[in-house]
Amino acid sequence: MRIFKLLSLLLTYPDDALRDAAPDIAHLCRAADALPPDLAERLARLALRIAADDLLDTQERYVALFDQTRSLSLYLFEHVHGESRDRGQAMVDLRAQYEARGLEMAPGELPDFLPLFLEYLDAIPTDEALALLGEIRPIAASLAQRLEKRCSDYAAPLAALLALAPEAAADRAPEATADLVPASPDDEPAAARDAAWADAPIRFTAAPSPAACAGDLP
Repeated sequence: MRIFKLLSLLLTYPDDALRDAAPDIAHLCRAADALPPDLAERLARLALRIAADDLLDTQERYVALFDQTRSLSLYLFEHVHGESRDRGQAMVDLRAQYEARGLEMAPGELPDFLPLFLEYLDAIPTDEALALLGEIRPIAASLAQRLEKRCSDYAAPLAALLALAPEAAADRAPEATADLVPASPDDEPAAARDAAWADAPIRFTAAPSPAACAGDLP
């Protein structure tokens, strides 16, 4: 199993199937040679927490993080376009990319959901996947930073994305991405928040190939 698929699973809403598979996911994370050993161990720890904790508690923590905290949303275009009309066209374009590569979406799924996007990266050639990963690096950096501040084990998959991002895309410091999403969903009016999110558009166009906190969930 490739690393993008593992990261997709770890960022998916936890259910019985994921909980049952989590020990195997932990083993595969530890065996992943694409990541530094300490980061691979953090991924394994997240998987084992999903396996060990009460499922309802894990689900509640996931929802509190990613569904109820807008600045931690796993919907990529929400961080880029907010509620502007541009988000709809961006969705159409990304869905077309998926369909062109034979990736089928479940009814009701949105194409900018990060776990689905990672499934797409897993299905395409590595050079193309890394190029596209570089395009979402500012979003991943911001999410990782916010999750690290919460000492959330869910910071590990985002940190892994940053470690995998191509060097050409790694020249933007975390501070430069701090204005991409607000520190808190209630810090500023929605209109100002959406305007801030629209400052750094992410186009998702393929480019030429470029060569811890151990706290509780969330």
